Amino acid sequence: MHFYDGCTALVTGASSGLGTEFARQLAPYAGRLILTARRVERLESLKRVLEAENPDLQVFIYGADLADENKVAEFVQWLNDAGLRINFLVNNAGRGDYGPFIESDWESVRQMIEVNIKALTKLTHALLPMLREYPVAAILNVSSIASLLPLPDTAVYAASKAYVTSFSEALRAELRGTGVSVTALCPGPVLTEFGSIAMRDPDQPMPVPEVFLVSPERVVADGLRAVVQDRARIIPGWLMATAMVLTAAVPMILLRLILNRRPKEWFHKE
Repeated sequence: MHFYDGCTALVTGASSGLGTEFARQLAPYAGRLILTARRVERLESLKRVLEAENPDLQVFIYGADLADENKVAEFVQWLNDAGLRINFLVNNAGRGDYGPFIESDWESVRQMIEVNIKALTKLTHALLPMLREYPVAAILNVSSIASLLPLPDTAVYAASKAYVTSFSEALRAELRGTGVSVTALCPGPVLTEFGSIAMRDPDQPMPVPEVFLVSPERVVADGLRAVVQDRARIIPGWLMATAMVLTAAVPMILLRLILNRRPKEWFHKE
């Protein structure tokens, strides 16, 4: 973790879940943390806790809804005006949706695309010249195992995360030989607020066996360790990682037959 000593890190979606955990795990090492999310009151509370526990740490917060392209531009401008120069970017903010595409709310779908794809790409594009100024810098993009499969009932979410994983791999190749590394963090199901919000029915159980669940602490620790090791991609949890390796070996024609059975039939038979 000495890789992060004195760094200036930006974490998006920092008001809950993995974003808050990234802030907590980086706090003992970083010199500055810049945290952004929609819910400013949560950021303010987190800032107080982190600075109380880490007297040498400076925490800057900025309230922004990354589903609004104008707010993303304003946030970038604020960073420049404040003279905040980052060398570690954690693109963590994301939105999800679980259910048939035909029954989805378009505004929710639009916001998911804006946050998962456009905001991540815009922030990376705007901040990459800044990152290139450092001898060593890093980008950690939070993707998902859903990026590796065209999953029914999460069609847009899985497609948006497929973009994140592909973008991360391509950008990593472009930046090879510079001081900037790029890592895609591809967790499976994690017990955070994210999953419950993505479910359209709050009483609906998560359509994944509990054995595959990984804690937020483990996901973040594995992600930060992967950056230190300059890994291109990390799937936290040995069971989930093994399952995805085996899935990758399944021919697409067979995979289509499996995916044609809706997930709720797998786990919620009456």
